[in-house]
Amino acid sequence: MTLVLEEFLPYRFNRLAEALSRNASIAYKTEYGLTRPEWRAFALLGQKGTMTATEISYFSTMHKTKVSRAIFALEQKRWLVREVDENDRRLERISLTEQGKRAYESLVPKMQRVESELISSLGKENSEALFKGLTALEELYLDEKTASRSRKAD
Repeated sequence: MTLVLEEFLPYRFNRLAEALSRNASIAYKTEYGLTRPEWRAFALLGQKGTMTATEISYFSTMHKTKVSRAIFALEQKRWLVREVDENDRRLERISLTEQGKRAYESLVPKMQRVESELISSLGKENSEALFKGLTALEELYLDEKTASRSRKAD
């Protein structure tokens, strides 16, 4: 028995996700010099507001080490600030600075254009089928909290 890796669905998803991320990274890497982990942490903070590093790690599915490095790099850009939680001094609440918010507001339309171009290139029928399939897979393999977020985006 042989497994044809190029036809194995998880492998195909992984390759495609890598290619899509690489394509999208041009927008934030060229203009802002962000790495993928920095972009993910930055985008989450822009979307959700104040978060902990653990929350960023959970929602981005990045290891806490990558999240820590991303937070440090964004802090060096003066795009975020850390504040010790008043109720639990072990936690830091992380949020965007005014400079970070301006960068986020500038970058979001560019990232939305990248997504729109991708969806447009698929056409209506294929994009609808893609979103339907993604939703079905998310419901099967992601926890309810994450899956419900994805369904709301449809």
